[in-house]
Amino acid sequence: MLDYFLITLLVLMITSAVIALETRNLLASVISMGAVGLLLSIAFILLGAPDIAITQIVVETLFLIILIRATVYRDPYHMPSRSQLLGGIAGLVAILLFAVFGILMFAEFPALGHSVLDRVADAPSVTYVAQGLSLTGAGNLVTAVLLDFRAYDTLGEATIMFCAIIGALVILRRKARKSVKEKDEESDVI
Repeated sequence: MLDYFLITLLVLMITSAVIALETRNLLASVISMGAVGLLLSIAFILLGAPDIAITQIVVETLFLIILIRATVYRDPYHMPSRSQLLGGIAGLVAILLFAVFGILMFAEFPALGHSVLDRVADAPSVTYVAQGLSLTGAGNLVTAVLLDFRAYDTLGEATIMFCAIIGALVILRRKARKSVKEKDEESDVI
């Protein structure tokens, strides 16, 4: 059953990517790329990689916000003032929800001077701290954890960052090339 769901997600991601590349509306292209990222994060969750899914969602959300903001300024389509008010209210609600969840998350952190390791004795982090340097031969514990114990996660997160940057460049560069072609066509007509 999981295989069919993943295949469905893959088909939807490919469809969204094709729409993003072929549509003439820059905003629709950016939103389609956002759909690809969201579907990819769902696939990561189903494949048992929630930390990579979280990284994907964060990177995708930040790039989507930046690209939509850039698109609104570059695209000749302007939203009516009522839509801008609604968008502002929705943005404010999103920021408030983010702040509330952030406060609740920080409330769960251990107090200063207390370690998370005190609460969980059999966590992998206990092994990382106690035996990390001797097991890996790394120069410091952070390197041991990032490059030896969690190397695939680090590779996945770096791949997400790389793909997000390349996707943003492809979308914005394609629109810039079309603008140059349109200007050339206008100068040929005159």
